Amino acid sequence: MSSATVKKIIDCKKEQLIEMVLDIEKYPEFVPWCIEGKAYEKNETKDLITFNGDLKVGKSLINEIFTSHVSYYKKQDKIIVTNLNGPLKYLKNEWIFKEINSRTQLEFFIDFELKNPILNLIMKKSFELGLNKIAKSFEERAKNLFK
Repeated sequence: MSSATVKKIIDCKKEQLIEMVLDIEKYPEFVPWCIEGKAYEKNETKDLITFNGDLKVGKSLINEIFTSHVSYYKKQDKIIVTNLNGPLKYLKNEWIFKEINSRTQLEFFIDFELKNPILNLIMKKSFELGLNKIAKSFEERAKNLFK
């Protein structure tokens, strides 16, 4: 199992950051190792947006597709992502957004385990470095989009 929490203040409005995080089809433009993103089966009500999404991650010929269910709880400003299919045994991922003086405090939590025990061991060794690189990519994307 690999788990971590990242907390950052990002210089943009909460709604802008939420919209950017939900737009998984744009992830290949800025998220390291993300080759393709696709959202489907989208539903929206007054309080909730849900969809399923595929993220293809890796490099050139070595890649995997992760299928997840994404739920955005509008009143709580929270996104919860759970695993549906792919190389993960399980996934719990939460994004919590809080606006503070026209900036956004983002709290990101992830806990997951890969099905392949050897890859899981390798992932644990480089997990924190990779997570920090991905967190930085979201921060940089927000700076570029919402200056």
